[in-house]
Amino acid sequence: MRIIKNVSEMQSFANSLRAKDEKISFVPTMGFLHEGHLSLVEIAQNNSTFVVVSIFVNPTQFGPNEDFDSYPRDFERDKSLLEAKGVDVLFAPTKEEFYSENHLTYVQNGSLSDFLCGNSRPNHFRGVTTVVSKLFNTVKPHIAVFGQKDAQQVLIIKKMVQDLNFDIEILVGEISREKDGLALSSRNKYLSEVERKDALVLSESLGLAEKMIFDGERNSELVISKMTDLILEKQTARIDYAEIVSSESLEKIDFLKGEILIALAVFIGKTRLIDNKIIKL
Repeated sequence: MRIIKNVSEMQSFANSLRAKDEKISFVPTMGFLHEGHLSLVEIAQNNSTFVVVSIFVNPTQFGPNEDFDSYPRDFERDKSLLEAKGVDVLFAPTKEEFYSENHLTYVQNGSLSDFLCGNSRPNHFRGVTTVVSKLFNTVKPHIAVFGQKDAQQVLIIKKMVQDLNFDIEILVGEISREKDGLALSSRNKYLSEVERKDALVLSESLGLAEKMIFDGERNSELVISKMTDLILEKQTARIDYAEIVSSESLEKIDFLKGEILIALAVFIGKTRLIDNKIIKL
């Protein structure tokens, strides 16, 4: 596996791959990899001839009181996992390499960033679309693979690719979970033993909502109320949001129909976790 840390080197290498008709797939990550990331690598490998994975903890998507400095990092472990998985290139720029001191240009996104995570993290998606654009322009992939756990991010990136005419196909991998249902996340490392058990309430509440809907309930407020009651039974839990929205516009839905996204952001102790489920009616 080749390790590249320089932007111009990555661009030149990508150009040489394209000249040889290699099909490049790309999995952007912030590192501290888990099986969810590796499942995205498998999707990339199955749909291309050459796989690039990036590791970059992007400062522009963290708020002033968020966990940028403490975000879990273990480069050597990540490198070993990617080598064992057969990844071709690990792109790992430094913050100084990727953002100049006088960086002024950002990619704004419209109404899709006003909902869900955008309410409590107002500049988060501006940072996401900016760094993903920079990564796309550096790695020059034909395909990029993202995880469904970040459902709002996926929708925003798909829209960005469409609106800005990126010639890139976006593939989406299913949410990877522990055997007990907890969605895999690098931030799960923060959880204490008690909090780890309480964190199961996210997937449990989604399961409750799914059952209610499949049993015929169509009142969004009632479903959300039952989910909220279940979550708040856990003393360590504090809800950022629990919403049912259109999977295309992210606007709230009163009467459930069509394709819906049930989305959660819940603090378990000090750790903010997200989870979701898409249901087609």
